Amino acid sequence: MSARARPLNPFRWPLAIQMLAGLALGLLVGLMWPDFSKALRPLGTAFVEAIKMIVIPVVFATVTLGIYRMGRELHTLGRIAVVCFGYFYVATVVSILIGLGLNALFHPGAGASLVATGKIPANLAVSVDWVQFFMDMIPSNVLAAMAQQKVLPTLVFSILFGLALASLGETARPVVALLDAVMQAMFKITRWITSTAPIAVFAIVAWLFASQGLATVTALAKLVLVMYLGLAILVLVFWLILAAIGERPIAVTRAIMEPVILGFSTRSSEVTLPVHMEKLRAMGVPDRIIGVVLPLGYAFNRDGSIMYFALAVTFLAEAYGVPLTGSALFTILMVTTIASKGSANVPSGGLVAVAMVLTAIGLPVEALAIIAGVDAFLDMGRTAVNVFGNTVAVKLVQRFAATTADADAAAPAAAPVGAEAAEA
Repeated sequence: MSARARPLNPFRWPLAIQMLAGLALGLLVGLMWPDFSKALRPLGTAFVEAIKMIVIPVVFATVTLGIYRMGRELHTLGRIAVVCFGYFYVATVVSILIGLGLNALFHPGAGASLVATGKIPANLAVSVDWVQFFMDMIPSNVLAAMAQQKVLPTLVFSILFGLALASLGETARPVVALLDAVMQAMFKITRWITSTAPIAVFAIVAWLFASQGLATVTALAKLVLVMYLGLAILVLVFWLILAAIGERPIAVTRAIMEPVILGFSTRSSEVTLPVHMEKLRAMGVPDRIIGVVLPLGYAFNRDGSIMYFALAVTFLAEAYGVPLTGSALFTILMVTTIASKGSANVPSGGLVAVAMVLTAIGLPVEALAIIAGVDAFLDMGRTAVNVFGNTVAVKLVQRFAATTADADAAAPAAAPVGAEAAEA
């Protein structure tokens, strides 16, 4: 049989294409057979829990190793911190300005019918206790913090542990070798789990559309459309940044398509972290840059979510008839910037950030219930963009804060991943 006559085998398609097919099929099945689709939820839940199972070991091993490898080059660590957090805050402001600009252009909230479409968590906080926020970053029991899936305390301990190992010299080598083996094993498990991603994506999307339906989306269609337009603009900005630093935007996008699709379908940045790390390694980014920048980005750099915060607040302000004066817009800009960082270690952090901004401009927190019904559909897009934005952060650090040692170390780090991907 000629190659042209061979039947198509979906199992030989790239994993990203299989996931897109699962997403499309899940949407179709969810809308056509809602009762059947609702029963699929355990498949998606099992996948998400399996990924979460390895997140903390991956964060601990990669951050510790990254800090250890830079421990004797504190100037390099300082450059990484400056580039990393500098980009985080610039990207935050740009994201907010895009959200404010789109609202000023389209006014999706003008004349909106104020009907609650969903529920908000009971006793939702409307401020961040900054003292408690910083205290929570210092784990009194690091094992308990890890068991509770708390990323920021794990980050803090990993940084300190990595610096301590770097100060021990040769004595630390057995521990470093053990952590490196743990990291490699976690990435191996990641590949096993993600091989089932198309089925999980199908189940999650089918359940989502069967349980949420399109009625609430239709009611708030203008907000949803403007939100996704804003996300597209944000991706275009990311492409321009990548092009400016000598990267090929389309090639980078194609390389990280798996974690982006995974983030879109699961609505969880945390779930994409191990897959995202592996893809960046395959692209030749040194482990010590990935291990430091990416976990920090997942905690503090959520560009898609931040743009949504600004757009959601201005939407609700116009829906309630609150005039968006210059001082009100400045308040939204400043409070959103602060709230987006301060809510990183808070339960329901995104809602807390929006609630803080609403309170700052004199709107009731209950206004969140108006858009809560479509939040799942908005969350899909903004999570995917969060993943892409952190890729840009890693690439910027690699471009402006990397050393010659990083460039030399990149090729061997990437080789095993590419080889194993070819075997798969």
